[in-house]
Amino acid sequence: MPQLDFSVWPPQLIWLAITFTALYFIMARVALPRISGVIEHRRDRIANDLDRAQEFRDKSEKAREDYETALSEARKQAHDIAQDTRDRLASLTERQRAMSEAALTNKIEEAEASIAETKARVLAKLDEISVETTSELVETLVGKAAKPAEVKKAVSKAIAAQNGGCANG
Repeated sequence: MPQLDFSVWPPQLIWLAITFTALYFIMARVALPRISGVIEHRRDRIANDLDRAQEFRDKSEKAREDYETALSEARKQAHDIAQDTRDRLASLTERQRAMSEAALTNKIEEAEASIAETKARVLAKLDEISVETTSELVETLVGKAAKPAEVKKAVSKAIAAQNGGCANG
């Protein structure tokens, strides 16, 4: 085995030192700076991405807070508008109810006046109607016409007795 032959070791050691030194300089001057640059670039890009992500997170948090503020203001405005509308409708309803009550009161008063007038007319003609009806009844029952003065007197007496009985009873 040639590796174990000590006579060939010094040239191998020299070539080992030359190769190691050459590889060391190549790695130190060419490969490692490139790798270091790539690593630095990645580190910078990751840091930049993290900064942008934090920026977006802050913006989204701010937007969410603005949204919640706008939403609460919109709810408050909607509540105020609804309350104002309820108040206006209640006022309008109250006015319409008052107008309807006034119109109904007027109609009731007119109806009562009409009833009172009709009642007065009927009561004024009641004696006359009673006398005519009684005369016809007497004529139908007896077969002979009664004297209008006697019938009127009897009807008046009966009405007076009826009114007296109603007043007492």
